Amino acid sequence: MNELPNCPQCSSVYTYEDGSLLVCPECAHEWSLDADKGNSEEQKVIKDSNGNVLADGDTVTVIKDLKVKGSSSVLKIGTKVKNIRLVEGDHDIDCKIDGFGAMKLKSEFVRKA
Repeated sequence: MNELPNCPQCSSVYTYEDGSLLVCPECAHEWSLDADKGNSEEQKVIKDSNGNVLADGDTVTVIKDLKVKGSSSVLKIGTKVKNIRLVEGDHDIDCKIDGFGAMKLKSEFVRKA
């Protein structure tokens, strides 16, 4: 038999599955098992090329010339990017760069300024 977690609201052991939700019959609390897994993933730490932890609003510097997809221009080494926003995915930095506009970058190609 599958072991389901206790209710996070009242700690009841009588939880059951209802589709993609878990339900507690004692307090009627409903929650998603995926949401519990998501909480541990939300704490994912994004680091730059030197191992420094990045946060929203940081300023970073590009450490390598990067080709801009869909354009013939290149993002030059040493370009400062202000006020970054961390997002999930392969390209984990969302930002606006003067002269280029909105762009997504990989954290492995930047260092914290």
